[in-house]
Amino acid sequence: MRSQPPATYRVEVAADGGELARRTAETIAACIDLALAQRDRAQIALAGGGTPAAAYRLLARERLPWQRVDVLLGDERWVAADDPSSNALMLHQTLLAEAPGSEARFHPVPTDLESPEASAAAYAAMVARLCPGDPPIFDLVLLGLGEDGHTASLFPGTPATTVVDREATVSEGKGLPRVTLTAPVLSAARQVLFLVSGAGKQQALRRLLDPDESPERTPARLVCPRQQVLILADAAAAAGLEE
Repeated sequence: MRSQPPATYRVEVAADGGELARRTAETIAACIDLALAQRDRAQIALAGGGTPAAAYRLLARERLPWQRVDVLLGDERWVAADDPSSNALMLHQTLLAEAPGSEARFHPVPTDLESPEASAAAYAAMVARLCPGDPPIFDLVLLGLGEDGHTASLFPGTPATTVVDREATVSEGKGLPRVTLTAPVLSAARQVLFLVSGAGKQQALRRLLDPDESPERTPARLVCPRQQVLILADAAAAAGLEE
């Protein structure tokens, strides 16, 4: 694989969770708007977990041509679609719960197949079909940041962090098998946005921004797009960055 130059970052700090959600929704909407001004369809990959849920509820109200937007996930736990830990379920309860956001075309990870490996292969084929480019190019990838430095389901010390020859692969985190987009696909996005909240993320955020930090310890540093990475953080997560 061609070596990627190091990522560059811009950090914007929101005073609280409400402002963080509003700015996140506005940023995603602006990326969709820009993409649809240039192309017939937009493809975005969203993060799961609790932090972005409030942003997705606000995003659902944005007056966009949602029927031209393909929504995918950066990663998914290999659980049933109605499992409380399913990222797809969270999207159905937020962005896709009401119009106009519900008009988006959602492409979940097919977790009802015989194995995580089969689900990863099917998801990789879907991503390759929906998104142009090699690797496929999303207009926006929204990512979270774990306290251990993981992003999507690229956890420290797992084989998934080294996979570069396919769009999606199997990983494991917190005792669950998962399907995740790979680092080359995440890095190919036109805009990468990290959403970081809570005091527990302070150390992980400092490590992400440290040019000397090892991607083996902090896999979020494997995401190296050509364009500047935008980090939206709340005041608690960003505390101490200027020190």
